[in-house]
Amino acid sequence: MPSDETLVSCADAALTFGRGVQSVVAVHGADLELRAGDRLAVVGPSGSGKSSLLHLLAGLEQPTSGTVTRAASLGPYDIGLVFQGDSLIPALNVVENTALPLVLADRPEGEARQCALAALALVDAADLADRLPEEISGGQAQRVAAARVLAQAPRLILADEPTGRLDHATGTRVLDALLTAADHTGAALVVTTHDPAVAARLTVRRGIRDGRLLAPLAPEEVS
Repeated sequence: MPSDETLVSCADAALTFGRGVQSVVAVHGADLELRAGDRLAVVGPSGSGKSSLLHLLAGLEQPTSGTVTRAASLGPYDIGLVFQGDSLIPALNVVENTALPLVLADRPEGEARQCALAALALVDAADLADRLPEEISGGQAQRVAAARVLAQAPRLILADEPTGRLDHATGTRVLDALLTAADHTGAALVVTTHDPAVAARLTVRRGIRDGRLLAPLAPEEVS
């Protein structure tokens, strides 16, 4: 894919929940362009609109006004999502959970399993392959959720507070894995976070406050 291809662009995109006096504006008129290879941190406190913006980028929500445009070449399996929760399927073991996006994309079962095992190794979770979600810790489950996206090798990775529930060492490994995967495939990576240390590891940092996406931040402005 062209290195300068625009994958997603937002033009004055807004997202409002509810109507009338009960309405809540989650995102106000966001302008944003994501190209292959971009590394963007969206920095803000809880409730600032970070997750809502990510949902717009992913197509999970449609803008109430303005537009969100995705490249015609960007298919549904080209977008990988890492949510705040681990979102693992209880009846599947770790390797089956990790391989699921590939199986749904009709990849051969053996190939899907090998890709899943390689992704688990990237986040130091290969030893968990045969365990069920109920048999692993919350931190381990978050690492597995990250591995599931890495196995998919998407062109756009959207990670919503991927380190928020993890200790520092585990969070660092998960972020390392996301950056490594994005570097390997040339994917764009967007990480929402409230942690300045996480934000500092991405090339571009933009604050978000009360649903308003702010201009890019210098490293010393991230707090």
